[in-house]
Amino acid sequence: MKIAIWQAQSDYCNYHANLARLDTALAQAAVQGAELLITPEMFLSGYVLQQRIAEMADSFPLVAVQALVAKHQVALVIGGPQRAQQKIFNASYFIAADGELSAVYRKTHLFGKLDQAQFTAGDQPVCMIPYRGVNIALLICYDVEFPETVRAAAKAGAHLVAVATAQMKPFDFVNRHLIATRAWENQLYVAYVNQIGHEQHLEYVGLSLVAGPDGKVLTMAGETEEQLLYAEIDPAHVRQAQQNNPYLTDLRSDIL
Repeated sequence: MKIAIWQAQSDYCNYHANLARLDTALAQAAVQGAELLITPEMFLSGYVLQQRIAEMADSFPLVAVQALVAKHQVALVIGGPQRAQQKIFNASYFIAADGELSAVYRKTHLFGKLDQAQFTAGDQPVCMIPYRGVNIALLICYDVEFPETVRAAAKAGAHLVAVATAQMKPFDFVNRHLIATRAWENQLYVAYVNQIGHEQHLEYVGLSLVAGPDGKVLTMAGETEEQLLYAEIDPAHVRQAQQNNPYLTDLRSDIL
């Protein structure tokens, strides 16, 4: 499967503008033969919503997003605030190429006072979508910084972990070092897709990337520019890597 990762800056609290830009990104990904586009954390709404969180959750344009996906026939991972059970979650939606909503993942690890003030934590450890021969697990930002989350996805059979993020300064070591380590220690692909620019008090670090099962970085964006990058996801490579480096089978789960 050829995937696209889109490093971009969200237009703050502007669904109309962000939908227009998403339309363009999906069109470009389709021309390049990508079957899946992954976008940054909370791209459609912006991340630092604070007093506007309820408004943005209630007006989240899911139907419009599904229509764009069906128009371009490229599956999509897209994020925004979700209201459910009288609570608001930081969510990633997986929409198949025909526009059908396949899964919703809610961020399980809330980072700092901002996340904790805006959202309720989800409680689903693994959100897996089998799609066109690739098992895709969803995580959001801080989730991937815990080794247990990616290990749980790997043990469930994931080939690709799709991570929407809004990683800010001074934490670029996560992009530069940790993501490839997560891929290596679980012998799978990790796509880590970040915002750029400034939002309120935050400065995003860019550096979106895809790392392979051997820990090598397949593609990586710069720190400040919007970029649409591509990578090939091969489940056979995952299976071979897990044979060559059998961490998952050699783990002493009986004592750990």
